[in-house]
Amino acid sequence: MNDDYYELLGVSRDASTEEIKKAYRKLARTLHPDVNPDPEAAEKFKKVSQAYETLSHADKRRQYDMGGGPGMGGGFPGGGAGFDFNDIFDMFAGASGMRGRSQGPVPRQRRGGDVLRRVKVDLREVVFGTEREVTFRTAVLCERCSGSCAEPGTSPTRCTACNGSGHVQRVQQSLLGQMVTMAPCPTCEGHGDVIESPCTGCSGHGRTATERTVTVRIPSGVENGTRIQLRGEGETGEAGGPSGDLFVELSVKDHEIFDRAGDDLVTTIAVPMTTAALGATIPLETFDGEQELDVRAGAQPGEEILLKGLGVTPLRRERRGDIRVVLDVDVPTSLTEEERELLERFAALRGDETTRRKGHSGPFAKLRERLQNL
Repeated sequence: MNDDYYELLGVSRDASTEEIKKAYRKLARTLHPDVNPDPEAAEKFKKVSQAYETLSHADKRRQYDMGGGPGMGGGFPGGGAGFDFNDIFDMFAGASGMRGRSQGPVPRQRRGGDVLRRVKVDLREVVFGTEREVTFRTAVLCERCSGSCAEPGTSPTRCTACNGSGHVQRVQQSLLGQMVTMAPCPTCEGHGDVIESPCTGCSGHGRTATERTVTVRIPSGVENGTRIQLRGEGETGEAGGPSGDLFVELSVKDHEIFDRAGDDLVTTIAVPMTTAALGATIPLETFDGEQELDVRAGAQPGEEILLKGLGVTPLRRERRGDIRVVLDVDVPTSLTEEERELLERFAALRGDETTRRKGHSGPFAKLRERLQNL
């Protein structure tokens, strides 16, 4: 092997150690067998690695510059004192890998899951707010072991397989030499301790299943699909870990009279055409009790009457919306002979045009004939 190490790495002969390391890392990213399966790339990677091992070590580099020749230090990274194994490992394993040795055991405690329950509420409860009791089945802290997972009077013992670290080393042979990785201890599952006498009340989980009832305050102004979050009211975590949250999703039932429009309540009432013409006071049942609805004389179809401050109390505000009453003037679809004659007289008095039924002669028809003969 007569390769010039400086040329292999693409650096000058007076390059610093940092420049040499940077050049080697750049080449390794394209030549490493895990990245490039080409046999020629693997061969070149061996040469580049030998060059890096030599030039990155001050004494070996001095000997090489003095004509000591190639091949010093074993010719492959992993066997020489000057090779930093973590340099190449970091490039392919990131910050983990060998760095995993600094990690401690995995705690048994885990956060509990969140719970979602759906509750139906009436429109009246939306207007004023209410409280509801929500019952659900969930996990709670084990009363027998208080979350320790061990039978009362006992406690977890240190795992002898990993000496309490929760991890064990695994050595594998690769093109880089021996690669040491860390893995969770199979004996203690990474916890660092072993429960030899699991609690009989919870089978060593630190929690049991039961039914709970929680009182939920539902504020006024909520809408369909609103979710209320109660922190810490969900599942208790394993081994006494922190509890999850309870989410209550609201579904608002349809009301037989009122529809909601923002903070207002809207309803439509049918009034006879005589009432619309003459005006009247009509009772209307609301969530605040019976109210009097004043229909003015001459009210038109689609006209709105406002009852202020009797609507929905919005979230985080005090002023309530209004009730909007839309008038639907009821025009009769069938008339008796007497009703028709009265309406025709009324139309004649007002000078309204009307269409006489074929073959029918009533007071209006006679009046019309007289007017035509004048």
